[in-house]
Parts: sequence; structure tokens; C-alpha cells
Amino acid sequence: MSNLSTRADDILRCARSLIARGGYNSFSYADISKVVGIRTASIHHHFPGKADLVRTLVAQYREEAAAGIAQLEQAVPDPYDRLRAYLGYWEGCFATMEDPFCVCALLAGESPVLPEEVAVEVRAHFRMLSDWLASVLGEGAAQGRLRLAGTAKGDAELLMAAVHGAMLAARAYGDPAAFGAVTRPLLERIAV
Repeated sequence: MSNLSTRADDILRCARSLIARGGYNSFSYADISKVVGIRTASIHHHFPGKADLVRTLVAQYREEAAAGIAQLEQAVPDPYDRLRAYLGYWEGCFATMEDPFCVCALLAGESPVLPEEVAVEVRAHFRMLSDWLASVLGEGAAQGRLRLAGTAKGDAELLMAAVHGAMLAARAYGDPAAFGAVTRPLLERIAV
């Protein structure tokens, strides 16, 4: 979000890191204050409440994801290769431990306790991702490049669940390679 100050960006980066480690309820403004080196009052100046902070973070995350998908759409014309690149992105994140989990997937696991304004943003992310996957799968099926087990929308939901499940498996096993061990065979099964 370009209109945010550098300090607000620092706060958002820190919150994202803390959420990736432990979820919504695992951190406080005091934790951010220690990491960023500012008073909690300064954090409240930018984000009056934790729900405001996390809603902004998820909205920013959604914008980043949408930009990444748009870039992928332009750079990779083949639907199968597009899916492979998408899965490769996450596999690379796990390999380097740079950003090894979808923030929205983590937050979705906490949906029952999330403030509604945060939950709305998380659901919007999942809808956007599902719609994109469905369009790629549908395009791939129409071109004879991908095999669908059902509808493009249904298969998109299955693929999305498998990707997020692979993230959980990699985290649970403490083994970044677990992500690819789940997703690579899945991609091979739908290829024609």
C-alpha cells in the first residue's frame, strides 16, 4: 500500500512475520514494539486496533497475490506451466524459508476467533485464488493440456486445499521438501 509510511510498512512486515510464526492471537502490539523499536502508542497511531492492523495486512497480502498472479498470467501462457510456476513459487519459499506459509491460510485456521473485518479479507483472498485456479484449470482443460476430475471450480478447490495442506505437512514435519512431495505428484496427475 503505497500511501502508508515507512514506519507503518515496518509494523506490517513485523506483524506478518509474527502471524506466520504463530497466528493472530500469538502476538501483541508490545511484541511489535520490541521488534520495530517504537512505542505501542506509535503503533496505535497507524493502526488503532489489532483488527485494523491485520485487516490492512491481509488487504496488502491480497494485493501482492493479485499482482503476482497477473504477472504469472502475462509471463507464462501455458496453463500447465502456470500451475507449475505457482507451485514452484511456494516450493521455493519453503526451500529458502523466506515466506513459507500463506498468511491467509494461517488466518483461515483461526476463522472462528478472527474479527469479522479480518475474516472478510481472508475469505476474499480464498475466493480470488479459487477463481484464478478455476480459470487456469478450465483453460488447460479446453486446450487439452489438463485433465479435470470434475468441474474446473471443484478441481480448483481441491487443488487449493492440497496446496495449503502441503504447507501444513511441510511445517508439521519440519521438512520443506514435504511441500513438493505432495504437490508435484498432484500436478503430474492432472497433466495430459
